[in-house]
Amino acid sequence: MRVATTLSVVVLGSGAIGHALMTGLDTGIDRVDPFRDMKNRPEAGHGMNVLLVGTDGRDKITQEEKQKYRLGGAPCHCTDTLMLVHISENRERASIVSLPRDSYAEVPAHTDQNTGERHEAHPVKLNAAYAEGGPHLTVRTVEHMTKVKIDHYLEVDFTSFMKTVDAVGGVKICTVRPMNDSYTGLSLPAGSHQLTGGQALQYVRSRHIDGASDLGRMQRQQRFLAALISRVTGTGVMLNPVKFRQVSATLLGSVRADRGFGTQEMFTLGQAMRGFTPASSEFTSVPVVDVSHPVKGIGSTVKWDEPKATKLFSALRDDRPLAPYRPKRQRAAPVDVAPQQIRVHVENGTAIDGLGGRVDKALKATGFNTTGSPGNAASRDVRRTVVSYDPRWNRSAQSLAVALPGAELRAVKGQGPTLRVTAGTDFKGVTPVRAEDPYQGEFGVVTGDQVVCP
Repeated sequence: MRVATTLSVVVLGSGAIGHALMTGLDTGIDRVDPFRDMKNRPEAGHGMNVLLVGTDGRDKITQEEKQKYRLGGAPCHCTDTLMLVHISENRERASIVSLPRDSYAEVPAHTDQNTGERHEAHPVKLNAAYAEGGPHLTVRTVEHMTKVKIDHYLEVDFTSFMKTVDAVGGVKICTVRPMNDSYTGLSLPAGSHQLTGGQALQYVRSRHIDGASDLGRMQRQQRFLAALISRVTGTGVMLNPVKFRQVSATLLGSVRADRGFGTQEMFTLGQAMRGFTPASSEFTSVPVVDVSHPVKGIGSTVKWDEPKATKLFSALRDDRPLAPYRPKRQRAAPVDVAPQQIRVHVENGTAIDGLGGRVDKALKATGFNTTGSPGNAASRDVRRTVVSYDPRWNRSAQSLAVALPGAELRAVKGQGPTLRVTAGTDFKGVTPVRAEDPYQGEFGVVTGDQVVCP
């Protein structure tokens, strides 16, 4: 009883201290009024919706940082990133939906903030709404497209992003293949990396790593947010009032927010979300049907899949989870190729009865497409497990090798798409693996625990 009472006092005391420490931070927030004179807005749903906007503002970045992180170009004064963040009513789940910046959109009638000219409703790329009408027109456009009422607006530029990452001590990112982008200067070998603020900015801005362009960049941004949540919740920031204030002060001191989003709201959220883990967050992007939809006078745009998008935003309004139910599984190592796409035939290379069957069953359990009919190898004195593969399926072989630590990779030209595992006496078990981007379900949702470093 004394222990329970003491813990209660500590928690309540931390809350009181935390509230006191947070008091006064409102004065450092740059305020905007994105909701002024707004009419005919969507009906409020359940939970809280925040429009998180990333701009390419770089006015406060030093010349050295501009050179080091390739930030020397002229800003476009538009939105580089748009995310709709939904916090469930019970504060136990965060759903983050990325909105492609090149989405085909129709902005409502408005007055151009730069020229003062009155515009009728007209089509644009979504990120141009900010250039024409700032936060106000951006919120109006997003609400018009999603039918989701925005409760709060939070705008982050390059400077505030880097400062926030540095305030939490950096964020850990894992990659299964090298990532290089000459435009941002990103250069990461395969493996795990503790990214500083500047390096993290390079990571989330990179669009030239692969052919996925902006859609691939959105997936990396989501993966980064999951890692940031893991960092904040796993290092006690939410439970440490002093550290929470430090991080909050860094964030609030360099962002723009609506007048209703301040320290009290952050403190309340922080208290409610103390039990958050990466698994509490879920990420997806708006379903699309065409990533290069041509529009006269605008160029190539991203066209949404309207029926699927409508269902997605309906789920947000109704405060329903986006990710399909899945039983808790052991944490898995990320691999380049999804195990479901890898065909594997297992052979027993030892005199141990039933070893081939156990290996086949274990590989199948972590997702590999095994033949289900293991056999015996020509040699029954194999000590080291061997993965034989056709060089054309090299990425599949590398992914399979992660599941079989210590196995020898042996290239065999002409073997074909089926990989062969010859189990040796060194076999100790199969390491669970997952695809680096294991998007699943109707809306292609991934939870944070599926994409953070194992």
